[in-house]
Amino acid sequence: MFLVDQLILLAGILILIGIVSSKLSARMGLPVLVLFLAIGMLAGEDGPGGIEFDNFAAAHGIGTLALGIILFDGALQTRLPSLRAAWKPSALLATIGVLVTAVVTGLAAWQMLGVSPLVGMLLGSIVASTDAAAVFSVLRSQGLHLRPRVAATLEIESGSNDPMAIFLTVGLLQVLTAGVPLGIGMLQLFALQMGVGAVVGLVTGWLAVRLINRIQLAAPGLYPVLAGACGLLAFGIAAALQGSGFLAIYLAGIVLGNSRTVFERGTFLFMDGLAWVGQITMFVVLGLLSTPSELIPVAGRALAIAAVLMLVARPLAVVPLLLPFRYSWQEHLLISWVGLKGSVPIILATFPLMFGLAEGRLLFDVVFFVVLLSATLQGWTLPTLATWLGLQERQPAQAQVSLELLSLHDVNAEIVDYAISEGSPLASSPIRDLGLPEGALVALISRGRQLVAPRGSTRLEAGDHLFVIAPAATRAEVDRAFSR
Repeated sequence: MFLVDQLILLAGILILIGIVSSKLSARMGLPVLVLFLAIGMLAGEDGPGGIEFDNFAAAHGIGTLALGIILFDGALQTRLPSLRAAWKPSALLATIGVLVTAVVTGLAAWQMLGVSPLVGMLLGSIVASTDAAAVFSVLRSQGLHLRPRVAATLEIESGSNDPMAIFLTVGLLQVLTAGVPLGIGMLQLFALQMGVGAVVGLVTGWLAVRLINRIQLAAPGLYPVLAGACGLLAFGIAAALQGSGFLAIYLAGIVLGNSRTVFERGTFLFMDGLAWVGQITMFVVLGLLSTPSELIPVAGRALAIAAVLMLVARPLAVVPLLLPFRYSWQEHLLISWVGLKGSVPIILATFPLMFGLAEGRLLFDVVFFVVLLSATLQGWTLPTLATWLGLQERQPAQAQVSLELLSLHDVNAEIVDYAISEGSPLASSPIRDLGLPEGALVALISRGRQLVAPRGSTRLEAGDHLFVIAPAATRAEVDRAFSR
């Protein structure tokens, strides 16, 4: 059996176990990323699997690719209304909030680990960002439906704060290993990374929308692949220009997700599946990279640093920044607690090892312990805390089916899904009384597990999902008809 055959078999087994364990995760309420990390640790050199894996460069490469895909998938599902409601507080949390968290945690690490202040700040920077993969995983895999502004704040912050953490980590490593002075040099690096990443992401997303809608591909299944390739292109171009690839791919995904494109539904499903594979692969590889026996000597100090991070640094970074935006105390508390850590800190913890920093292994072990504790404790308690604070809302019913136009080249129309909620005045009304504009028609009604062929006399019921085909020019009128 060739080595590649063994690797394919191993990959298939680990991914299969990861997918099955995600079902177990939902039932136990345990964040799925914890189970993926545990699978990797069990398969590693200290576990029954006995696989020796110490290639930090390979883990960094796999993690970076997977995280880019996860960010792109999350951005595709971020709606403009959510952005408008929460972009200002999210932007503050993603920049100043990360800096405050890094400083407070770094000071604690300096005292508790006996390292230099700069090395302590380096550890604080590594664990300062809220991880997008962890937040998306907990919110979606556990079916959490938070208040719209709170959910938008958490998702946008977690999707956009990685560049700040990466900037701080790389900048401090250059100070520690290459003698780059603090000050103007780091400010220039920050402006370059953020500016280039933002411009490349927005421009690439805008061009991608036009390319996807104009090119005529032989197979509809290629459209989701084309969209994913555009996201990777945004990342690669930004990185090549010394910008933030993570910010670029996130912004490109937001532009694509909020534009009308060919095979949109298929693209969302494809990227969601790809993001799950990336998440499983990333956390299993990072679990393989860890050595549980080396975590025991640093457990006490890592526990203390994690406590400072979760109970002191995160609240100090969140509460003052959110005060001007009139969040309730319940929302302050929940956002302060949901400082979930995941793959990004572990990936960043490989940087000191690749840079040859003497304290590299110590930092990696402490960071791994902090991430494991944060993901387990904060992720596990999130649903209970959200319910106790009264911030969890009822999950809206989803249609059992979907319709989609495979071609937009010759048809200037779109299919929109409208739900009839409980208490809606449209419930029990016949379709002919909807007052739809000319050219708009109800194509299908999804009622629970049944499909109803609509007629003018068909009466609507609460919980119905109506698929309406309408010319693009009449979309506003159709929205008004259903806004009742």
